[in-house]
Parts: sequence; structure tokens; C-alpha cells
Amino acid sequence: MKHSLIVLFSLLSFTFCFASCDTDGPIELPDTDVSGQTDTPGDDDNDDNNDNPMSNTMKIKIGSSTFTATLSDNPTATAFKALLPMTVNMNEMNGNEKYYNLPGNLPTAASSPGTIQNGDLMLWGSNTVVLFYKTFSTSYSYSRLGRINDVSGLNAAVGSGNVTVTFELQ
Repeated sequence: MKHSLIVLFSLLSFTFCFASCDTDGPIELPDTDVSGQTDTPGDDDNDDNNDNPMSNTMKIKIGSSTFTATLSDNPTATAFKALLPMTVNMNEMNGNEKYYNLPGNLPTAASSPGTIQNGDLMLWGSNTVVLFYKTFSTSYSYSRLGRINDVSGLNAAVGSGNVTVTFELQ
């Protein structure tokens, strides 16, 4: 008898849950960027970052300098674009790169580039965004996110310590 009551209660609960679902379409929830700010769907005060989700061109703002980057055509870069815009504090490492640990993982397709180029934007592991500002040889593997088109002034813009960087689609 006790078992029958539990089964009956479970079926009623299950039925109630489905009866309360709206089949008119998906519910739009506000997106939260890495800085904790929300972007409510239909909110146009967020530049034009979502006007062209297919864009492979991105702006990278570092202090008073703005650089244009071309994103790669791969699942890693596509997932990264979905996070934009974002403003993050990137940490200094090794005198040649700035990095930021994303709160979640992105899809990866890591390979060893052999040589990192000044202006490369890569993903190390599945959640560490790395902006390189010097060229050097490496044995590490990365998933390519993209590359800054013109690196003139990049080294001066990033400086020698941690830096605040904004990534947004153009």
C-alpha cells in the first residue's frame, strides 16, 4: 500500500510539472558576462556585440588602445564569441603573455604551434584565455581563438603587470 501511494504521488507530481510548462517557445533569460553584468534580451545599450553573431572580427581594448583581431573559424572560437562582450583582469606570465581563467570550459582542439606569434589569442587547457605579446618557441599545446591583425603598440599597451582587457565583437 505504501509503495502504491509513493508511485501515485510521483505520477501526480510528474503530471503537474508537465502541465505547468509553456509550449509557446523558449524563455529568454538575461545573459551574465564574466564581469557579472547582465545583458537583458532586447537591451540595446550593449554596443552592437550581438547584432552580428557571425562576425569573426573582434575589438580588444587595453587601456586607451584598441586592437582589431580576427577570430578563427573553429568550435573553440565560436564558443568564445558566445561569451562576448567581456571585460577581464588578465594576469602577467613569463614576460610574454597575459592570461585569464574563464569560469567554464570551452571546446578544445589543441595542437602544438611550435612558435607563438606576437598577437596570438589562444586557449590553454579548456578554460584559460591567453593573449601573447611576444614571439617565442613553445612545446605547449593550445586551441587557437584568433589573432590580432596589427600588433603595433601591443607590447606597450599590455605593460609589465596585470591588465584589464575588454573583448567584444565588431
